[in-house]
Amino acid sequence: MASSAGLALCGQALVVRGGSRFLATSTAISDDDSLFTYDCSAAEKKAQENKGEDGQPVDQGTDTILASTFSKSGSYFALTDDSKRLILFRTKPWQCLSVRPVVRRCTALTFTASEERVLVADKSGDVYSFSVLGPHACGRLELGHLSMLLDVALSPDDRFVLTADRDEKIRVSWAAAPHCIESFCLGHTEFVSRILVVPGHPELLLSSSGDCTLRLWDYPSGRQLQCCDLASLQEPAEPWGHKRFAVSRIAFWAQESCVALLCDCLPVVFVFQFIVCQRQLAFRQQLRFPKRVWDIAFEEAQGLWVLQDCREAPLVLWRPTGGQWQPVPDSAVSQRLCGHLRGSWAMLEGSGTVEDGFRGLYKATFDNMSSYLKRKEERLQQQQERKRWQSPPPGGRGQNKKTRAGRAALGC
Repeated sequence: MASSAGLALCGQALVVRGGSRFLATSTAISDDDSLFTYDCSAAEKKAQENKGEDGQPVDQGTDTILASTFSKSGSYFALTDDSKRLILFRTKPWQCLSVRPVVRRCTALTFTASEERVLVADKSGDVYSFSVLGPHACGRLELGHLSMLLDVALSPDDRFVLTADRDEKIRVSWAAAPHCIESFCLGHTEFVSRILVVPGHPELLLSSSGDCTLRLWDYPSGRQLQCCDLASLQEPAEPWGHKRFAVSRIAFWAQESCVALLCDCLPVVFVFQFIVCQRQLAFRQQLRFPKRVWDIAFEEAQGLWVLQDCREAPLVLWRPTGGQWQPVPDSAVSQRLCGHLRGSWAMLEGSGTVEDGFRGLYKATFDNMSSYLKRKEERLQQQQERKRWQSPPPGGRGQNKKTRAGRAALGC
């Protein structure tokens, strides 16, 4: 939603996407410098009518990649693009398995833990499931919301499907019978931008929203455990200190129990420590960057990889050192990865001009109460003026009657 540039990591497999293309490589030191690239504009497209029901040309899409993800083991990779397609890959070795049409443009997707199906959430509020083992099978409608879906997740045992929508709701549904709702996680006051089931804690959920909060839930019961106000962590003197924002990525590092948050269109990353015994989050540090950050992802054995709008160093690794997060000096791995990205910079540089993808999702507010009260006051004054002109002065009618009676008595 926020930008066409993105980063995905699973084990040592790394994918960087931008526009209609992505490149896949490895963060392993012993890697043989192998590189897999793919361009969605070259993928097969389903034949469509040139005109819609109203006689106007049908929007064919731009082939821009909208969302992508790895399966749990990293054996599969899937993406959806602006041309309404779901493209499935095998990663060992890299190979495109299928290109399937989807009904609406998608906002998020995730694999089941069994890696048998991939769930796709779209802008119309529906979730479809597609078979991984039958890569050419059609999708099946699983559940629907009345508003746009922004993220979808699954419990580690594939028991629950968790969906986040534009209308402030997080719904927890049974995967086997999605019409059965286990709970709602309610409390956000704006659209829910991202959700993440905490790795190693299958009953806990992290969520972010356009209300500038990060919340921790016991999602089977729908109970909120904590609410962190991200706006209060901003310095008032910063140029974006009073700007409303939404989190575009929630990343969790199981090795150190750290949570990293990337906020859309802000050159900062918030780092929290997850205190397991208390089931609470504690703010630790705000990482600042000179350029815009496109995406972040944790590698368990290394640290936090940051994809940024900087051609000289597009990919930077951060680690905690002495209690503070610091960028790691250039290594052979980071130099090799940055070399790949500089060679494919054309696919990333267009992402620098993408506007805030969440801006259009905020609730519109109208202050029409003051104008209503003003009009009401004017109307009351006009009514009082009309009554004043229509009613005779006090005692006027009685005096006229007495005058006429006196004249009659005098014979006038």
